[in-house]
Amino acid sequence: MKILLVYPETPSTFWSFKDALKFVSKKSAEPPLGLITVAALLPDNWDKKLIDLNVSTLHDKDILWADYVFLSAMNVHINSVKDIVRRCNKMNIKIVAGGPLFTTQYQDFLGIDHFVLNEAEITLPQFLSDLKSGAPKFLYTTDQFPDITATPIPRWDLLERKKYASLSLQYSRGCPYDCEFCSITMLNGHRPRTKSKTQFINELEQLYNTGFRGSVSIVDDNFIGNKRKLKDEILPAIIEWQKGKKYPFSFITEVSINLADDDELIKLMVDAAIVSIFVGIETPNNESLTECGKSPNLRRDLVSSVKKLQKNGMIVSGGFIIGFDNDPPEIFEEQINFIQKSGIVNAMVGLLNAPTGTHLYKRLKKENRLLESFNGNNMDGTTNIIPKMNYRDLMKGYARIIHTIYSPREYYKRIISFLSEYNLPSWKSQMLTLTEIKAFVRLLWSIGILEKGKKYFWQTFIISLFKHPKKFPLAMTLSVYGYHFRRIAATI
Repeated sequence: MKILLVYPETPSTFWSFKDALKFVSKKSAEPPLGLITVAALLPDNWDKKLIDLNVSTLHDKDILWADYVFLSAMNVHINSVKDIVRRCNKMNIKIVAGGPLFTTQYQDFLGIDHFVLNEAEITLPQFLSDLKSGAPKFLYTTDQFPDITATPIPRWDLLERKKYASLSLQYSRGCPYDCEFCSITMLNGHRPRTKSKTQFINELEQLYNTGFRGSVSIVDDNFIGNKRKLKDEILPAIIEWQKGKKYPFSFITEVSINLADDDELIKLMVDAAIVSIFVGIETPNNESLTECGKSPNLRRDLVSSVKKLQKNGMIVSGGFIIGFDNDPPEIFEEQINFIQKSGIVNAMVGLLNAPTGTHLYKRLKKENRLLESFNGNNMDGTTNIIPKMNYRDLMKGYARIIHTIYSPREYYKRIISFLSEYNLPSWKSQMLTLTEIKAFVRLLWSIGILEKGKKYFWQTFIISLFKHPKKFPLAMTLSVYGYHFRRIAATI
């Protein structure tokens, strides 16, 4: 068999970092980990090629080469998916589709020959067995969750690695919490399933052997879902491995805010270089937190929790949501004040949406408050629900948040606030790479000379250089992120 694995093009979103990637001459923030894991599950003697439309072009000859096109996608990829399917249909090449988008709404797509849904460790072998016997079915699905200790090492060799700003791997699937708007427990379960210590360290070793050095994303739903195993086994092993290799990687991951309650876990994560974390803050309004079931965020001082993580050496990015039923008229000002006070530089503020199949989706369907399908873009200023708040007021207030927090004055103010709280981990290298030096020259021109509001950049430049010299490279990196975020904000 000749298998072409195709990953659709991601539009410019908060997480795409497309405008920031230009500074480091990269095409995409991170690779399609799901597809290269699926590739590792396919028979070894099959020919495999991967085309990620975010870093390269899909040519007709690539499609015609294949016996099957394997397509994986998320909601944000809908438009690109439809184009890929149309092209394959035109050339009469069969398509096998899986991943989060198809698992939740496969009925919405025509022209696909086989749907292999849920987690591939269960459904893909069933498809392969039927294919071998000459009778593959249209649909493969399961309500079971696989043991991921048997999941193979991803096929990083299929990637055009130099085109990615970071690489990625996975330690666990599932989340112990069950927020109303979130599809994680529906897709990956309520009980976190983890890889073994030996398995995860072996993946790190294989990733190291590719020659890659730098930022690695641990793409878990909630990395700290099983705290005891992390503290007893995984993190001590990562620390030992990192020290032995002189810290070739720093890690990005997603956690819940209750990480701030566990000093031992914080220290171990920082010592392991798992220091860039995304936290779902959602809202400073307690009634809205109760509404959506965000239990870890209740009964705590969220700003203090964020600042504690920053003081201990963690770079906290935050997710925020507007449009809950319990949001008061003053929620817009409350969100702005919280974001500025917390010093969360990378604040993703989105309108509440209801992904297909979530608890929120089911509730709003009963209430006849659903609009068109969720498109997966957290920051495009659209929603698929009919809000309780006046729609015009919601849109105006949302736009005001975005244009305020990403205005040069407020954005750079947050950088300075963050730098004053943040303590640099002891393992952090002060050596700049050639790529970073080139990026620095580009940012001086693009941000320091050409961009409006450049005076706030230069203020930050001077303060960080003389007051926080060891944190100066980080300040410049955050400045580049702001360049991207302002372009996203301009579309809202």
